[in-house]
Amino acid sequence: MDGRAVAPAAGTVLNALATGTGSAFAIDLETTATVELTDDGEIDAEIAGQPDADTTLIERCVAMTLAEHADAAGLDASTVGARVRTDSEVPMAAGLKSSSAAANATVLATLDALEIADTVDRIDACRLGVRAARDAGVTATGAFDDASASMLGGVTVTDNATDELLARETVDWDALVYTPPEQSFSADADISACERVAPMAELVADLALDGRYGEAMTVNGFAFSAALEFPTGPMIDVMPEVAGVSLSGTGPSYVAVGDRSTLEAVRDRWDDRDGTTRLLTTRTDGTRTT
Repeated sequence: MDGRAVAPAAGTVLNALATGTGSAFAIDLETTATVELTDDGEIDAEIAGQPDADTTLIERCVAMTLAEHADAAGLDASTVGARVRTDSEVPMAAGLKSSSAAANATVLATLDALEIADTVDRIDACRLGVRAARDAGVTATGAFDDASASMLGGVTVTDNATDELLARETVDWDALVYTPPEQSFSADADISACERVAPMAELVADLALDGRYGEAMTVNGFAFSAALEFPTGPMIDVMPEVAGVSLSGTGPSYVAVGDRSTLEAVRDRWDDRDGTTRLLTTRTDGTRTT
C-alpha cells in the first residue's frame, strides 16, 4: 500500500511567537512525501539529497498517523510500519515553513497509503502534523498558522495556543521571496525578545482579521526583524511599491506580495543581494494527494 502527497510552503503575515496568534499564506514551492506501508512495525525515513538530515519529524508524523488511523484502515497499529521519503523544493531553515510542508505532506501521504485520505478532515490532519512537530521539537509554537496555510491553501489566521482556525481567505497575489545564504532554525529563536513586541503583534492580528494582509505583513516585518535582529534593508528595498513585505517566520527569508509586474520591477533590488530570489504565486489548493 503506497501513498503520495504534495504540500506547499508558506510565507508569514504574522509571527505567532509574540502572542500565540499567527497568520501565513501558501506559496508555490512544494514538498512531496511518498509512503510505503510495511508489516515489520519499523519506520524508516529519508530526505532526498540530504542523507545526514534529521528525520525525526517525518518519523513522528508517520508513527502518530498510523497510531491514530491504522485501525480505521483495518490494520494492526502495533505491527504496521512504513518507508517514507520526502523530496522538497523548500529550503530548510529559511523561514518558508519547510517543516510544516514536510509534516503535512507526510501525514496526508500516510493517510493515502492507508486508503482513508478522503475520510479525514484536512484540518484534523493538519493538527496531527502540528502535534508531531511539537513532539519532535522543531517548533516553538506548533506552527499551526504555517501548517494550516500549507494544508488548506490561501491565507489563514490562527490561535496557536489552542490550534483554532480564526479565519481563512483565498488571495490572488504573486510573491517575491529573497533568501539570504545563512540558515535560521525556528526552534532557536529568541522567544523572550519576540514577546516584547506583543503590542505590535496584536496590531498585526487586528489588521489581518480585517483582511488588511499587506499592511499586517509590513508591520510584522519591522517588529520581528527588530526582535530577531535581522536587517530591515531588504524590506526598504521594495517599498513602497509592493502591497506588503515581511521577514518570513524567524528568517532569514523575506517575502513581498503584490501584482506580478510590480514584483518584476523591484526584483533586481533583491537580486543585487547575496542569496536567492524567487518570483512565485500564492496557492489556494493546499496539500493534496497525487
